Amino acid sequence: MTQPAPSSQPAANAIRREGAQRVLSRLIQARAEIAGRLVFTTSFGLEDQLLTHLVVEARLAQEIAFATLETGRLFPEVHDLWAETERHYGIAIRAFVPDAHSVEALVAEQGINGFRASPEARKRCCQVRKLVPLDRALAGASGWITGLRADQSQARAAVGLFEADPARGLTKINPLHDVTRDEALATAQALGVPLNPLHARGFVSIGCAPCTRAIAPGEPERAGRWWWEQDAAKECGLHVGVDGRLVRAAGAEARP
Repeated sequence: MTQPAPSSQPAANAIRREGAQRVLSRLIQARAEIAGRLVFTTSFGLEDQLLTHLVVEARLAQEIAFATLETGRLFPEVHDLWAETERHYGIAIRAFVPDAHSVEALVAEQGINGFRASPEARKRCCQVRKLVPLDRALAGASGWITGLRADQSQARAAVGLFEADPARGLTKINPLHDVTRDEALATAQALGVPLNPLHARGFVSIGCAPCTRAIAPGEPERAGRWWWEQDAAKECGLHVGVDGRLVRAAGAEARP
């Protein structure tokens, strides 16, 4: 990404600050409009790190629960950033892990990397390692804060600020829904947000280590996830409803 000339840096930082304030106002709006428990699930990617910073800045860290899915297959860099984030912001991020017996059965059934055999096998792995722990993380929550952006993929193009999640009986909140990756990166850098060093090595969307690769210039953002599959949607199921759709139709925002 081209860096602004020195003469334009103050103006550029002001624009980034304005964008950060817009996201901050959305977090505050969500807290005000949604009664009950709010949970923010972070995978320590660019978007989630920026949101973590803004949640703390908005003084909402005591009102929004931080959670992460420890699948057992994460990059070491993710673990290091996890620890750094807790130190930097003075917060605790609760880990939700898969059931040990379910993982043992999965590996016995598939082998350690059997998820590459078919999309069904991969989704079975995601179910055990991610979806079941996510349901535990969101149990009893009224709102779920995510780092989804509409420009991450064609499948996510319709994502809005508020989305209904009828299967879990809650409202999904996407404060960065209309923020581009370049905007998110520039804002995070301007604010001094700790970021995963893998981003600088071409790892744009970071998931489990065996399922994530760096992307080449010009490749779609989600191309580095499950690259051996042909499905362009490239979703693990966390954000897919019971009807198989990723999000509600554009403009169909759900408010509590």
